[in-house]
Amino acid sequence: MPERLHTDRKLIGTKQVLKALKAGRVAAVYVADDADPMLREPLVGQCRDAGVEVIPVATMKELGKLCQIHVGAACAALLR
Repeated sequence: MPERLHTDRKLIGTKQVLKALKAGRVAAVYVADDADPMLREPLVGQCRDAGVEVIPVATMKELGKLCQIHVGAACAALLR
């Protein structure tokens, strides 16, 4: 499923993902396991509350690479 980050409509970054999550536009969220827990835990909790699937990724660097960017990413979301 990570290959969907190459082609599907997506958002990258905690602020953008949270905004889209509140608007009900998110189908799934990828979260880096090594992201700051102060960012990761509230995001995962809101995903659970909204019934959105959370997909763990080992590192921020790996998630950034999956999103085809040259920096790490704490999270990314696939849009509906």
